[in-house]
Amino acid sequence: MRVGLYPGTFDPITLGHVDIIRRAAALVDKLVIGVAINRDKGPLFSLEERVAMIESECAKLSEQTGTDIVAHPFENLLIDCAHDVGAQIIVRGLRAVADFEYEFQMVGMNRSLDDSVETVFLMAEARHQAIASKLVKEIARLGGDVSKFVTPKVHEALTERLS
Repeated sequence: MRVGLYPGTFDPITLGHVDIIRRAAALVDKLVIGVAINRDKGPLFSLEERVAMIESECAKLSEQTGTDIVAHPFENLLIDCAHDVGAQIIVRGLRAVADFEYEFQMVGMNRSLDDSVETVFLMAEARHQAIASKLVKEIARLGGDVSKFVTPKVHEALTERLS
């Protein structure tokens, strides 16, 4: 069984994330969405809220693809999380060249820790490449319309949280 791990904070999950999840699901038998507990980032949504959003958004994708997609909170090293969930593949989404530099360093460190876990990079579709959770939150906080960057359920949660 091929198990992939797609880690991130998902604060909130965006259409870019959903696009990567959809395409990653085609590569593995089980896809674990690793929801990082990163207190330093000061998330807008609690861990429980982020996990619930991911589970809600991925339920239909799981049915459509036939791939088991589950959310898994983690606060340890990414490579240790991969071991915990039995992942042989770490899936990372890339938006721009700047992402690649950071991700390149991460791959090197992870390979130093365990070279049996591969990292696969997926580019979001062009229409989703500029989407970043940080920017979505900022636009929403300033009263802008983020409906084209997130699903209706996530848009509703953002609106409710920021009103």
